[in-house]
Amino acid sequence: MKKYFPILQWISKYNSSLLKSDAIAGITVGVVLIPQGIAYALIAGLPPIYGLYTALIPQLVYAVLGTSPRVAVGPVAMDSLLVAAGIASLVTFGTENVVSIAILLAFSVGVIQFLLGVLRLGFVVNFLSRPVISGFTSAAAIIIGVNQFRNLLGIPIPRSNQIHEITIHFVKNVLDTNLQTFAIGAGAILIIFVLKRINNKIPSPLVVVVIGILVLKFFSGTFDQVAIIKEIPSGLPSFSVPDISLEKIMQMLPIALTIAMIGFLETVSIGKSLEKNDDVIHVKPNQELIAIGLGNMLGSFFKSYPATASFSRSAVNQDSGAKTGFAAFFSVAIVAAVLLFLTPVFYYLPKAVLAAIIIVSVLKLIDYREAMRLWKVNKIDFWMLLVTFIGTLFFGIKEGIGVGVGLSLLMVIFRTSKPHIAVLGRIPNTGFFRNINRFDDVEVNPKVLILRFDSHLYFANTDYFREQLDRLTKEKGKSLELIVIDCECINGLDSTGAAMWNDRIDFYAAQGIKIYFANVKGPVRDAMTKSGIIEKIGIENCFMSNQGAMTYFETGNREVQKNLSSYIQQVNK
Repeated sequence: MKKYFPILQWISKYNSSLLKSDAIAGITVGVVLIPQGIAYALIAGLPPIYGLYTALIPQLVYAVLGTSPRVAVGPVAMDSLLVAAGIASLVTFGTENVVSIAILLAFSVGVIQFLLGVLRLGFVVNFLSRPVISGFTSAAAIIIGVNQFRNLLGIPIPRSNQIHEITIHFVKNVLDTNLQTFAIGAGAILIIFVLKRINNKIPSPLVVVVIGILVLKFFSGTFDQVAIIKEIPSGLPSFSVPDISLEKIMQMLPIALTIAMIGFLETVSIGKSLEKNDDVIHVKPNQELIAIGLGNMLGSFFKSYPATASFSRSAVNQDSGAKTGFAAFFSVAIVAAVLLFLTPVFYYLPKAVLAAIIIVSVLKLIDYREAMRLWKVNKIDFWMLLVTFIGTLFFGIKEGIGVGVGLSLLMVIFRTSKPHIAVLGRIPNTGFFRNINRFDDVEVNPKVLILRFDSHLYFANTDYFREQLDRLTKEKGKSLELIVIDCECINGLDSTGAAMWNDRIDFYAAQGIKIYFANVKGPVRDAMTKSGIIEKIGIENCFMSNQGAMTYFETGNREVQKNLSSYIQQVNK
């Protein structure tokens, strides 16, 4: 049971000391979550109350099933923008269907995440490379920020996921900026930055929310043109089954997959970054998928839109001293208290203040340092980041992540279809062999070609291996008598690769050239045995090292080989 319910691994050891730490952390996160939840709901194009609803059930489910004691789950800026993109592709903002689509999206995302976790398919997220994620996140952060200009400046800018459309409308309307609204928004941004500089632990979003409410309540005559939140329904969300429609689910499947993968990646990344050596349990990706997946599924029955881990609130959770997942229960209690008793307080909350909170919170997602680092260390990864960034910025969120995933897969294919190949020579007076193109003083026997292939050998790179082998043997010329294939870096061999090796053995045997294999790993040796390669060349021509192969070729001495024969011949059948 502890495997499936991680809470059981620590709840039996719970004590008053842990309770005090969790209470302080949970209350602090709950206080920060109130303004963020309201603000992020606006990003998603939903009424503010749904940001608070999303802060309830997903948190509780993660506390029971999640494997990180510090991860804080709920509404986040990135997922909110993706929700907005998904809604825009199905309905027009402002219609009655917006909320039902967002709730159905949460259910769909949860089902995808849960199934991936149950089937232990968390590894698929590895196909989103870090440069792609960085480029996508940075562009999405910019889109989130500039979309808030309409609330920050009080000008009519249509919601869009394409930067050029927003820019065009901004330029057309910037002279109509409402100075009252801009003063409130700019003041909120300034206060947040000042408070962060003074002490990063001060809940600056809550401070500017309180100030904004007080200013609009007592000086409404002075700021009569500033848009406010107005009425927020009170009470906890009631249970209701999402409006499940197979047609709508199929339409939103691409965006649901994107949210599911990005949300999972964020959760695991945050959990691992906050992990400590003395934790009772450690982050387990597939269990994280189950936790956030069930959280989204169950949350959708209580009017939640997609939730995941929050970078900022998780950091607050850790800094405030959270020891276990029980801190989430205190955060939920704060949100529930606000929903039950305090929603009228937010009537005078200026939308410009929420825009300020959003803009400041997404600034840290613009990772220009990663782009600068990649330019120095890996140009290919830099261009992947840049293409994803531009694609997301100018073509849209879904299109950008599609470009990123496509680039990641192309790079996987490219790098494995044409992997590094090295011709080896012996370091003088040793048994070590190194790349002749990197070391000037290695010994090369003109009669021998030692070739190391640095990849799994499978159908996508078999032709490349054969082409390089044939090219290198031609360069050796007529003096060549032996080819040693160093298999140290070959972790697997499929039927296409095995067939190619069989063919090359026959081809070179006809020319009087032998082929030896060295450093063959167990799985590769198994495949060679089953495909008949070992029988064809003889087990005596498989060596534990390049030195063993060279010693036998140069001296005919097979004593070492005989002593190791029992190890060389072991095969899993």
